[in-house]
Amino acid sequence: MTLEERRANVLINKAGGTAGPEGRSYRVVLPPVWVKQLGITENSREVLLQFDGESISIRRVGTGEYAAFLNEAREKKHDLLVLHYYDGETLCTRICADRTARRLAIENKTADVLSTAFGVDQNPNWEDLTAFLESRCIPRQRDGLQHYLTRLGLERYDPLEIIRKTEGRMAEDDCWIKIVEG
Repeated sequence: MTLEERRANVLINKAGGTAGPEGRSYRVVLPPVWVKQLGITENSREVLLQFDGESISIRRVGTGEYAAFLNEAREKKHDLLVLHYYDGETLCTRICADRTARRLAIENKTADVLSTAFGVDQNPNWEDLTAFLESRCIPRQRDGLQHYLTRLGLERYDPLEIIRKTEGRMAEDDCWIKIVEG
């Protein structure tokens, strides 16, 4: 594939809303043919911006990244944990955790960040996954924890094993986790 280049001007505007008097917003107009090739549409326009100190890259966020991550991990025969996070009957986030490499990929299926597994974080790490799983369980400090674990048939506190038994359901919301693989 040939690298295409185009020159463009950065549009600088005064920022609105609650921005201070020196607030500015910066925009660049992208060539429509590039946007179309990325698959960006009115209904699918989320992109990932990356800055390395010298250049900015724009990539489409979506199924391609998640599927590529999943396929690569499967080809390497890595130990995978695949979870689907729901709010009621709505699938909100697909999570693929590569337990061998201790990396993960997510695909949010809703634009409502309050209903996604990791909120606004599009690139959660292993510690974020651990915290998320634990947040869908009875707290470690809860009085009577051992009795609860015994009722679940568990000998020790293990968030994933608790979720296998409870689907990560909590009294305060309609969210739950389906373990698809792992």
